[in-house]
Amino acid sequence: MAKQYGYETRFLGPAVPLSRLIDVVLSQKPDSVGISYRLTPQTLEPLLEELKALIEQYDLQHIIWLFGGTPQNCETAKRFGIFEHVFAKSGDEESLAYLQNEDMYNGQMTYASDLIGRIRESYPYPLIRHHFGLPSLDMTITGVKDIASSGLVDVISIAPDQNAQEHFFEPDEMNEDMDGAGGVPIRKPDDLKRIYDAAQTGNHPLLRCYSGTNDIFDMAQMLKDTIDNAWAAIPLCWYNRLDGRGPRRPLESIAENQLLMKWHADRGIPVEVNEAHHWSLRGAHDAIGVAAAYLAAYNAKSMGVRYYISQMMFNVPPQISPVMDLAKMLAVTEMIDTLQDKSFTVFRQVRAGLASMPDDLDKAKGQLAASTYLAMALKPHIVHVVGFCEADHAAKPEEVVESCAIARAVIDNVLKGMPNMTLDPAVLKRKDQLISDAYAIIGTIKRLDEHKDALIEPSCIAAAIKLGILDAPQLAGNPYAAGMLKTAVIGGACYAVDESGKPVDEKRRLRDVLSNIYNGIAAHEKFVF
Repeated sequence: MAKQYGYETRFLGPAVPLSRLIDVVLSQKPDSVGISYRLTPQTLEPLLEELKALIEQYDLQHIIWLFGGTPQNCETAKRFGIFEHVFAKSGDEESLAYLQNEDMYNGQMTYASDLIGRIRESYPYPLIRHHFGLPSLDMTITGVKDIASSGLVDVISIAPDQNAQEHFFEPDEMNEDMDGAGGVPIRKPDDLKRIYDAAQTGNHPLLRCYSGTNDIFDMAQMLKDTIDNAWAAIPLCWYNRLDGRGPRRPLESIAENQLLMKWHADRGIPVEVNEAHHWSLRGAHDAIGVAAAYLAAYNAKSMGVRYYISQMMFNVPPQISPVMDLAKMLAVTEMIDTLQDKSFTVFRQVRAGLASMPDDLDKAKGQLAASTYLAMALKPHIVHVVGFCEADHAAKPEEVVESCAIARAVIDNVLKGMPNMTLDPAVLKRKDQLISDAYAIIGTIKRLDEHKDALIEPSCIAAAIKLGILDAPQLAGNPYAAGMLKTAVIGGACYAVDESGKPVDEKRRLRDVLSNIYNGIAAHEKFVF
């Protein structure tokens, strides 16, 4: 590695006697000497005592002495005061950082303060993002500092509790019994500033926070002012009466969410439209998930977003097979990539599905690693790590760090070279079918109003939900949705099915929906939007 960065090197081999080491140092006069030791601290101590005496005897203190070993040996080495730096971490990342920039170890390492800059510094190594928020503000602040100090997390997503998301600007509306539900109870701007200040250590991770479900523009401004929100995550069709997370009607919230995308676009803030997995998490079949991902990106571009974060949640539903999951995400990627041009750049973000995590924590670690490996086939710019413990409890700081360490180990291996799973014939066949079905869904939405761009017309999007063009089994009984769709996982993929449980051709399903419209069963001016 040192040779790659222009150093002239000499390797003396293993198990070198100290007398020989000193002879070579005296004859070669190196700038730096690196030694390693992997046995026990008890046997290391006398060796270091002898080395320290030889350094003093031959006046070799001007040389930079470096040490690498197990964590216990590194603690022993530090006590002797010989070494400028010790390297306890396994893997190449710390060594490479030292070889490229010694200032990192003098507290002078700088990091890009914006998302795009960080991606450009890091890629093809993806940025590591993790969600964090505990029911106590003080515990969250302490935890953010611990996570930042680890240097393993590039983006911390602050998780506010539901009271904060919905009623931050109307505190009298908060339900005290719900304090801390789902995240940290943020109650004033200074709470966010304290969290931001806690993150200014280690690798200075970027911060971002979930959007509000009410007073969304006031929330966006506050997040920009307090934590310099790295990017906004905005739904297209959700955070309203459709999912029960806000008081707005879908028609109203779709229009407002579009304006919120534009608000961020006007300020140069990247945008993620977290739409597709909301459908998949409610049981929608794969084709709707793919179509929703395209619809989200299309709306972001139409609102002027320059940098778009395409989040792809794997393992939804949990029964989906890796082959069909990869095909689904490749279909999403291929469709969204057609929107890219000089004004619209897409960055891929991947994550595991929370429901796929077993409550057995050892098995969950395996699932996290397996999901990360599969998702790396997409060459992501961001890996959103889901804590292995999340099926059992909200991640503590040490569990966030451990989860990210697991993901980083997978990424380190993948970047050495992995088989190209995207060329598997079964993956390609399913991908092509999903693209065809998703475009059929998009085309059907367009038919709702051929005089306007129906894909960005709030009334058309709301109608698509009410009519069942976009639908999900868990929307049954919702007055703003059709709630008629039935789905099942067959052969590792999620399909729309009929009453007998047999897969329904997507184009036939859409013809039936249109037939109902044209027969007057559902005239959309009568709908509740």
